[in-house]
Amino acid sequence: MNPKPRNIRNIGIIAHVDAGKTTTTERILFYAGDSHRIGDVSSGTTRTDFDPQERARGITISSAAVTVHWNATQINLIDTPGHIDFNIEVNRSLRVLDGAVVVFDGVAGVEPQTETNWRLADKYRVPRIAFVNKLDRLGADFLRVVAMMEERLGVKAVAVQLPIGAEGDFRGVIDLVGMRALVWDKDDASQPYRVAGIPADSLALAQRHRARLVELAVEQDEAAMVAYLNGEEPTADALRACIRKSVLAGAFVPVLAGSAFRNRGVEPLLDAVVDWLPKPGEVEMACDPAAPFAALAFKVVTDDHGAMVFVRVYSGRLRRGDAMLNATTGRSERAARLYEVHADDRIERDELVAGDIAAIVGLKDTLTGHTLCDRNHPVHLEEISVPEPVIHIAIEAKAQADQQGLSKALQAMLREDPSLQLRQDAESGQTILSGMGELQLEVSIEKLRAKYGIDVSVGRPQVAYRETISREVEVHHVHKKQTGGPGQFAELTLRLAPQARGEGIAFESQVVGGVIPREFIPAVEAGIRRAAQSGVAAGFPCVDFVATLVDGSHHERDSSAMAFELAAAKAFREAAVRAGPQVLEPVMAVEVITPADYLGDCIGDLHRRRGSIRGQTMRGNAAVIDARVPLKEMFGYIGNLRALSSGRAQYTMQFDHYAVAPASETAGLAKS
Repeated sequence: MNPKPRNIRNIGIIAHVDAGKTTTTERILFYAGDSHRIGDVSSGTTRTDFDPQERARGITISSAAVTVHWNATQINLIDTPGHIDFNIEVNRSLRVLDGAVVVFDGVAGVEPQTETNWRLADKYRVPRIAFVNKLDRLGADFLRVVAMMEERLGVKAVAVQLPIGAEGDFRGVIDLVGMRALVWDKDDASQPYRVAGIPADSLALAQRHRARLVELAVEQDEAAMVAYLNGEEPTADALRACIRKSVLAGAFVPVLAGSAFRNRGVEPLLDAVVDWLPKPGEVEMACDPAAPFAALAFKVVTDDHGAMVFVRVYSGRLRRGDAMLNATTGRSERAARLYEVHADDRIERDELVAGDIAAIVGLKDTLTGHTLCDRNHPVHLEEISVPEPVIHIAIEAKAQADQQGLSKALQAMLREDPSLQLRQDAESGQTILSGMGELQLEVSIEKLRAKYGIDVSVGRPQVAYRETISREVEVHHVHKKQTGGPGQFAELTLRLAPQARGEGIAFESQVVGGVIPREFIPAVEAGIRRAAQSGVAAGFPCVDFVATLVDGSHHERDSSAMAFELAAAKAFREAAVRAGPQVLEPVMAVEVITPADYLGDCIGDLHRRRGSIRGQTMRGNAAVIDARVPLKEMFGYIGNLRALSSGRAQYTMQFDHYAVAPASETAGLAKS
């Protein structure tokens, strides 16, 4: 038992790739005393990027959990990937976290993946604070990044610090809450910051930004507002309390400044996490250790000893050896061992308590998004949404002896990463692995070789096309079969109509008077959905339509659910062929950052790839191109871009939407 109330923060570090998330996390570990040396991304010595591929590539691939303590507070921290291909890691982490630190590059500002992550945090209602990093870099501009946050993210971004010095001369921050300067005299973390007076040339700017901070913060507290209107300036403690209320209410986002690599701004960031981000239970379901047990599984990691399932405990307690219900599958599970996880280290625990983020070993059938709960008090927690893959490859084991091992390895990888999908192609018999991008699939293939010892042959990446319809059609179909025994009979009238892009499949029934018995209606929907999955003209899954069951009839003896499912499938295929089928292709949001000298060449190349340019801006001395380009045209793009720009340009891309592919691009196209 743990009689004392625990002061906990469950937070994530999220950002665009290369904004400095992992470096910031490593500094947090160092300052909080969890690590006695500072890990470095470039030298492959980080605690949270412990996977060999992460260290070799210098990027975060899997989210990593660590626990540290600061100001008598336990901080359970998850460092998440920044690359769009691994966005499922951010998605499932935000689902179970109470708060987040969003890291921004002081030069680049708000980048595409930051926007995606911000929307995910909005979806899960996660309170945030912002940390503008890399302010020691050439072209860094703190206030420009704050303005970009307001413009691109549609939030009130409020500076609670201002930088002292710029670029290479960045040496400290002005704390607008306490109206003081915090100065780091050395880069190497050998000395804590010293408190000093605000530089005279920055005082007017600091007063102006503090006035805005105070005006917005006191709006969240009636007593503070009345006092402020009566001319009383809030104390630093009162202002911190008002900022906390603002963060929890989503009224504004406090923005801090620093350079994690040069060890400047990390201690105040930790203070802000403790002061302003919520405790478990403050912004969601009550976190009561005495209530029945309920937890959400948000990550599965497999190794030679089986599966380790990461969970967020929302209520109650779980002791080692306890049985529980998997409410998603309806099966019973037992916790063989419980662990507190510190990156690649584990500390065994006797029990988990409401508010904990920890791992369970011994669960047989639990996957990402499943709810675990007390068997006598079933509950279903909100599941984790998984994006549809947009790219796939065909794989097969090079050695026949590895065929069974490949199947087992792929199933283990799918348990770990639900954004990967696997299917067997009915025509070719090939094994098709689908994912969110080329890098994710490349990492998966390398894992097969390095972790499971299976060498595979890989086909060229293929685009995950879809089909849809372009006009409304109504068909009448009778399914009738008589073979001497019990017959089959189902009659129905089906209407198909197109939906807006991204709406998926909807089913409606207008049948009245029992002409089709109610118990057969779900079979009609199942038949339509099954047929839609097989596609229409080109064989790709059909999406974005409404199917309406208009009328029909049945036979007292010969009608059955199977007969109506078969009838619906045939009616759908007949209607879809007449409804003007079209092929849809995934279109990516592409951001290219290039020296201005190469701007024209980069734009011309994007146009040749059927890209549309949405806008151009300057970011420091670099030009930024915002474009939408079909995924098919982006394979191998990095090589072209490097050649065009003498290796000086870079790009990022993420899925944006599906669009109708031109007929010239789809002639002869068939599902691979």
